[in-house]
Amino acid sequence: MRDEFAVAAFRSRQQTLRFEAVLRRMGVPAQVVSTPRDISMGCGLSVRFPMEYIAQARGALKVMNPAALIGLYRAVYDGQRLRVSGIQ
Repeated sequence: MRDEFAVAAFRSRQQTLRFEAVLRRMGVPAQVVSTPRDISMGCGLSVRFPMEYIAQARGALKVMNPAALIGLYRAVYDGQRLRVSGIQ
């Protein structure tokens, strides 16, 4: 089973929770999750959301301008391993 999603990683728990709330208010199905191991820095929490909402997420980040953002990542789970790569 293949699962593809986006992850926004932050250095601050407060900004992680704020970003998740902003996305939900925008109608984006988002949830706070543990930061994937491949993104080994930060506060340990990230926001997961479907890849099809990446434009909305970028818009929200532009408005929020969070200083603690580590980055946006594309994650693909192939049933055995999670692969994470940065999104430009």
